[in-house]
Amino acid sequence: MTPLSTAPQLRSERLILRGPERGDLAALTRFMTSAPSMQAQGETVTPEQAWFGFLTGVGHWQWHGFGFFTVVEHHTGDPVGRVGLLKHSNWPDIELAWHLFEGAEGKGYATEAARVVRNWARDDLGLDKLYSYIDFNNTRSQAVAKRLGAVTDGTRAPHEPQAEIWVHPMGKNDGSETP
Repeated sequence: MTPLSTAPQLRSERLILRGPERGDLAALTRFMTSAPSMQAQGETVTPEQAWFGFLTGVGHWQWHGFGFFTVVEHHTGDPVGRVGLLKHSNWPDIELAWHLFEGAEGKGYATEAARVVRNWARDDLGLDKLYSYIDFNNTRSQAVAKRLGAVTDGTRAPHEPQAEIWVHPMGKNDGSETP
């Protein structure tokens, strides 16, 4: 499959993180249009909006040099979600974000992949701050953030009033390196 970005390929014990490919659109569209997690948050979109979201992700790589990685299981080769860095024009800071596709939740994939991306952002991009903007009702994403060592004081994101700002530790020995 032809890559649509200059994203590096990153690996963890169970996962491969690679740049977006055309074939990833179908899984992303299913997720964004009908996943129970998206429905629960009232965030489902139309197939056309999913397509625009996919292209926005590709564009992130071109504009910023970072974006969403497609997360793939080593053994099956199946995409299980997207994890990466985002910085939209009206956002104050770079976000570390994750979305797992239906059936991939509860296996630790989000934490494992986000840790790899956070370390890549620190070591290869030289970033010293990352944030996650997590809906105050999204306890599953909050749990991932906590496992990564992130903390919040409950402050809301100016661009997304329902989301709390979570700050990620970026040090190599901050206690959040172990799975």
